Amino acid sequence: MNTNYIKPIPKRIEKRILDYDAKSNDYRGLRFYSYLTTIQKELVKITVAVRNKNKKIRLIKQVAIHGVYSDKCLVRDMEYSFMGNYRVGWYDEGIKYPYNMRPFYNDGIWYAVDFKYYNPWTHVINPQFALSLPQFRYSAVDIQNPPCIITYLRTYLKYPQVEYLVKADLGKYVGSKMILKKIGSDKGFRKWLMAHREELMRHRYYVDVVLRGYRTEKPLETLQSYREAKINLRNNNALSPIRELFKGTEREKFFDYISEQNTNVNTYLDYLKACQYLGLDMNENKNRFPHDLKYWHDMRIDQYATARAEADKKARQKLYDKFAAIAEKYLPLEHDKRSAFVCIIARSPADLIREGELLDHCLGRMNYDQRFIREESLIFFIRKKEQPDTPLVTLEYSLRNHKVLQCYGEHDHKPSEDILHYVNKVWLPYANRTIKKLAA
Repeated sequence: MNTNYIKPIPKRIEKRILDYDAKSNDYRGLRFYSYLTTIQKELVKITVAVRNKNKKIRLIKQVAIHGVYSDKCLVRDMEYSFMGNYRVGWYDEGIKYPYNMRPFYNDGIWYAVDFKYYNPWTHVINPQFALSLPQFRYSAVDIQNPPCIITYLRTYLKYPQVEYLVKADLGKYVGSKMILKKIGSDKGFRKWLMAHREELMRHRYYVDVVLRGYRTEKPLETLQSYREAKINLRNNNALSPIRELFKGTEREKFFDYISEQNTNVNTYLDYLKACQYLGLDMNENKNRFPHDLKYWHDMRIDQYATARAEADKKARQKLYDKFAAIAEKYLPLEHDKRSAFVCIIARSPADLIREGELLDHCLGRMNYDQRFIREESLIFFIRKKEQPDTPLVTLEYSLRNHKVLQCYGEHDHKPSEDILHYVNKVWLPYANRTIKKLAA
């Protein structure tokens, strides 16, 4: 591209840019716009910078030129800075700089640089200009409004099937060479696209999901969920036990199983960790894919919590004895009168471990047993009177302040209103009266 052929901004284009800029109500700093024209018969996008000199005067200048056939772009008085930001020098336009020093990038000379770095996103004032050129007459650029019009037109020159996608309202896929090639070579794929057009318009599927949907005729939503699950499995280090257990084609079988069981990866992870702790052989299908995951999840988690509690008791027998003595001392704070609920004091650290595992909260992991034996706070379990052995809600009671410090159900969820009423209006007054009697 010869810089001798670069012409000043046409007056009509300059007026359109400044009118558009005035309507945008954005006067906070540097703005970029662009327009299409030709230089030596090559379609180019010329980017202009706009800024305010004062309240009445706006400055405008050409700063970058991108051509459809050029590997390099031309840049003048503009510097690319970190994270895609740009600086533009306005020394010749009368903007004062400290010590009247001209910025080093502001010498007014056009330089050839890499295409991708000096290409700020802009509003193109005259996209229809491309349609006036025979080679771009059917490019549908006026419909697509692409982020970079030059990149879009380059793609169109190589893959004319871009027009097919855009006019089918599937322009979101014009950046995929795989899909463009498939449209050009496979009539069946074109028919499939039209048959699934409405769904493809509503959702943004991964390219490989679209191509696989065509090959397998599986539902796109199912394939998309598999794809997202695979990404999560690959990127989430917490899921490494599942990554190690299911490899290659086994992973899709795993995702099918999760879908059939109407559950999620995290639930299976809890089940897997429990099985591994219990020493079960996860290569056996009955353990790998239990016929009722919810049932066996609850069963294994209960067994896991019991095994952990027993191991913990053997390792810390003195602590368990002291814990039991404190629990016995405050046993009168238990409550089972005139209510659908009962309040039970924890009898051992093993109870804390089991409660924390079954309700999936931090009770067995955050030194609550130490606070208990120091008589700083006590742990109670709220249960339904008809199901006194089934964990429901856990509360922590302060012996110093005589109030409930925490009260949570499964996954640290807030308990229902009837449980909160029982805790605050029934049990707490009873517990405080009982504490006074014990002190007396």
